[in-house]
Amino acid sequence: MADPQTLDKIIDKTLDTLGKSREQIFEISEQSRNEYVSLEQELQEVRMKVAEIIDQSDRAEVHARFARNRLAEVSKQFHRYSNEEIRKVYEQANELQVKLALLQQEEQQLRDRRDAIERRLLNLKDTIERAEELVGQMTVVYNFLTGDLRQVGEALEDAREKQAFGLQIIQAQEEERRKLSREIHDGPAQMMANVLLRSELVERIYHDKGIDEALKEIRDLRKMVKSSLAEVRRIIYDLRPMALDDLGLIPTLKKYVKTFEEHTGIFVDFKHIGKGERFPEHVEIALFRLVQEALQNARKHAKASHVHVKIEEQKTKFTVVIKDNGKGFDQTEKKEGSFGLVGMKERVNMLKGQLVIRTKPNDGTTIIISIPITTEE
Repeated sequence: MADPQTLDKIIDKTLDTLGKSREQIFEISEQSRNEYVSLEQELQEVRMKVAEIIDQSDRAEVHARFARNRLAEVSKQFHRYSNEEIRKVYEQANELQVKLALLQQEEQQLRDRRDAIERRLLNLKDTIERAEELVGQMTVVYNFLTGDLRQVGEALEDAREKQAFGLQIIQAQEEERRKLSREIHDGPAQMMANVLLRSELVERIYHDKGIDEALKEIRDLRKMVKSSLAEVRRIIYDLRPMALDDLGLIPTLKKYVKTFEEHTGIFVDFKHIGKGERFPEHVEIALFRLVQEALQNARKHAKASHVHVKIEEQKTKFTVVIKDNGKGFDQTEKKEGSFGLVGMKERVNMLKGQLVIRTKPNDGTTIIISIPITTEE
């Protein structure tokens, strides 16, 4: 059996290799993402050029057809025209035909380039997704190895249980980080890239279509920036609402419930009984997250349309009841990859409280949380 020092060296070497590999994969992901944005911009320009070439080709086709008809007419009435007139008609027809052929060739080249860019974008998107997934998996392993593995004790069975649960928690955390990364990339980051692209088109629109069309494009850009700012604020609020520090638990929950209703269309009946006093920071954070997780579960899993949230402050305890009219679930069934309820139970246990779940299929869900209020807190 390897001694602790040898095991530490093996773990350190493994961590170093994992860290370097993770950074390399992250660099590949970022490079692919930058190339993706650049190719999206190029694709937009190529599409515009294709439209312009098609328009030019259509006009050239009309002129070439007219020239061919004129040439056919001259050929039939050959004796009525001078050699100079015949030469000019022939040269004009030939010149227009060559111009049309060049335009058609350029159009085909642009179409081929457009198709190649679209294929490359698909491949890049797949590369980015696979790189993000691989980075997430390696981060799980990295965090796991930097955890309590160095302190493995004598109770092997107990350690295995902790190991399995710890890995689940890490996976849940990494999934949240990945979700946040995707929200930022697909929301504000993508919108900012579009703003940049469209801002570069404003000058072209101004020269091609005039000041009115350019101003219209600028107004659209303003709307897009406002939307992006609102999305950034929503993400920040989900991470940690600053109102929790300034106003306290109840006002923050009221604001969150209102925002939740506006974004989801789910009606939330919020009731508070008590003085609305301030509690220790860790208690307010935990209670806010518990209500937040319960509402998100009602939206994502229960598919509820109506939720009751009741918070009651008593002398010795703090009671929270969240009841929805969703589809409910069978508590005996264990769903892989679902850690919402596990996280809620952990938060309640840390506060030495109790959590009761009453539910069954097609009959909604009721969550009752009871947290003791002690003089020590």
